[in-house]
Amino acid sequence: MTLLSVLGRLHDAGSPVFDTYLQTVAFAQGDCIFREDTVADGCYLIDAGEVRLEIECAETDTDPVLSYLEPGMFLGELSLLDSQPRSASAYAHTDVVTRWLSNTALATLCMHHPDIGVSILQALGRDVAGKVRLATERMAEYLNNDDVDTEVDAMVARAVKAQKAFTGWSEARVDALLYDLAETVAERAENLAAATVAETGIGNVPDKTIKNRFASREIYRSLAGKPGIGLLRIDKERRVAEIGSPVGVVLGLIPMTNPVATMIFKILIALKGRNALILSCHRNALEVAHQVDELIADVLRRHEAPADLVQWIRQRASRKKMMMFMQHKDVGFILATGGAGVVKAAYSSGTPALGVGSGNAPAWICADADLQTAARLVVQSKSFDNGVICGSEQHLVVDASVRQAFVAALEAEGAAVLRPDEAEHFSTRAFDPRDGRLRWDLLGQSAQSIAGALDIRRAGQIRLIVVPVGRDALTGPQGREKLAPVLSLFTAGDIEDGMSLCMQLLANGGVGHTAIIHTRSTELVAQFGAEIAASRILVNAPGAQGCIGIGTGLVPSLTLGCGTFGGMSTTDNVSYTHLLNIKRVAHYTDSVQVAYVE
Repeated sequence: MTLLSVLGRLHDAGSPVFDTYLQTVAFAQGDCIFREDTVADGCYLIDAGEVRLEIECAETDTDPVLSYLEPGMFLGELSLLDSQPRSASAYAHTDVVTRWLSNTALATLCMHHPDIGVSILQALGRDVAGKVRLATERMAEYLNNDDVDTEVDAMVARAVKAQKAFTGWSEARVDALLYDLAETVAERAENLAAATVAETGIGNVPDKTIKNRFASREIYRSLAGKPGIGLLRIDKERRVAEIGSPVGVVLGLIPMTNPVATMIFKILIALKGRNALILSCHRNALEVAHQVDELIADVLRRHEAPADLVQWIRQRASRKKMMMFMQHKDVGFILATGGAGVVKAAYSSGTPALGVGSGNAPAWICADADLQTAARLVVQSKSFDNGVICGSEQHLVVDASVRQAFVAALEAEGAAVLRPDEAEHFSTRAFDPRDGRLRWDLLGQSAQSIAGALDIRRAGQIRLIVVPVGRDALTGPQGREKLAPVLSLFTAGDIEDGMSLCMQLLANGGVGHTAIIHTRSTELVAQFGAEIAASRILVNAPGAQGCIGIGTGLVPSLTLGCGTFGGMSTTDNVSYTHLLNIKRVAHYTDSVQVAYVE
């Protein structure tokens, strides 16, 4: 007999026991019911609505969802039984109505009504045992997952068929399709940006509009006229020809920080290489993904392209189902953009994959830097889309000899450089004490909004918050990535100290990604480039724009490799050539003399 049936029997019999020991509690959609690691003092029985269980995860783009609980299920009963802290956080995924049974109420019930108490404890034990068995089964599926459900199999099969039909398209026809796709998204860039901000609550509409247009029109321009497959290039001197072939079906994982821009970018580069694409979007951006889906489907129809050339996982996908896609024998490649957890899952799936890592970019303001230009670029970059681009500046490393002048230049550009009392106040209130990360409600918000929430006041509009810190902050919250218009400011004593500070900051969660230097010295640029473990070394450039190829000669891209520095397989700005198998046809020549030594 389950707890639900026990309580139902009591209620149906008109027993006052039900009302005496249970309390009805309602939660609005989005409410936190309880948090991971908090002390447990009871459990809930869900009567209506849906509850989401999550592990606490500092990575914005890694999906932390463990499972969803429905009416008739119990919530938090394990902690009631073992008196240990909560092992996960629970949120009201919809409006939820529950009945609450506290530890004290259960103990009193057992004392006065032992038969009922025993029945309840038995029901709770059976419920916990069932969940443990289910967790064991899921673990076994991860370790030996050869099963693929019919939905996954059918979706991949349709992609395979569409890709084969698409392979024979001419370059002109493919480029015409890509142009239409890019223009369709670019023309609706502002509406899609507004829909993204409304759904995710992250970033701002004007900058997301720019990003959406860059990821459509500029990416298209970088692809147009180039050979997508077939003969790519010939080295006449070496007599080697390179021939490109599609990788087949690509699985594209989409983050919530830049969903629309990343979607159209991956669509364009996948189709340029004659690949089919299956997209899985972060659950917090599914609605805007559906809007993009409809636009893409219309363009494919206009060009008489296979309808299944670009497909979408339309509902939130369980971890089991995502692993089925990743491990499917007919998925040729995974292009993963998101948090470290997402990238790790892609790399460990057994399917070839490219992923991107988090950034923690230092910007070194050297003694000879153009301070006014550097300040303008820093504010322009870190305030862009409220600081959510992972290649944007996370820290300023400023030479002591120019610190005062640079602070003045920052303030002239709209930055609020905090006074010591403000900096201490900010550090105390802005970071979650449980994991030391910037509070979730501050991620992707404007500097003005963050300042208002933390009682920071300036006469004019605040575009950026700069927090001066000491060396003790290197390994703390101020030394980490902050996806918001917030920067830490470290002071360097000399060149050696500046270089060392940059290296230490990169090592704190951003190794391999991006580093920036502001200097007039070509020698210092050369030294920085040689010694710093970053895939993109930007010189006198804004980090957010420069790393993706705006204003720099880097390949335009929304997926940035971190190389083996960051545990990845490329340092490149990823483009369509990474989604090709490139064959090399080499001609033998007897003009080369080969000496054999015994």
